[in-house]
Amino acid sequence: MEYYNYIKALHLIFIVTWFAGLFYIPRLFVYQIEAFHKPSPEKEILGKQLKLMAKRLWTIITWPSAILATIFAIWLIVLQPIWLEQPWMHVKLVFVGLLILYQLKTHQFYKQLQRDEVKKTSNFMRLWNEGATFILFAVVFLVILKSAINWVFGVIGIVVLAILLMLGFKIYKNIRSKNPDA
Repeated sequence: MEYYNYIKALHLIFIVTWFAGLFYIPRLFVYQIEAFHKPSPEKEILGKQLKLMAKRLWTIITWPSAILATIFAIWLIVLQPIWLEQPWMHVKLVFVGLLILYQLKTHQFYKQLQRDEVKKTSNFMRLWNEGATFILFAVVFLVILKSAINWVFGVIGIVVLAILLMLGFKIYKNIRSKNPDA
């Protein structure tokens, strides 16, 4: 039991690196999609470099971090199975499930773009980029507050955050339409 905090620290480290990858990969997708619509040779030069960056981020950082964070999370639950009796943990595990689904769907987008299949717009990817943010907010509030009731307030905060992000997205889109270099 004395190594519990070491396992917890490793879990948190890999959560941070996992989310770093999840935050950055959709931004690379945005740039890949925008590069795809540029004229030659810019399209090919940018496309090749952005695919390489996405591949390295996804295969060297994001997937290994997701796997290691999950392994250490399971290890923590094995060491402290009482956590599974807590209602807030049940809600947290639902959000973890959503995070895994987000990762898998992002993987589909990654594979498509690696094959030069552009099926989504850059604006879609800008919105997709916020999915991990919402999940992170929910999980952090749950873990800190440790209350299945108080998470409702966290979700309300997430909804407010979503509205603010959408407004920011719309404002940024208007700025970009007036100044494409912004």
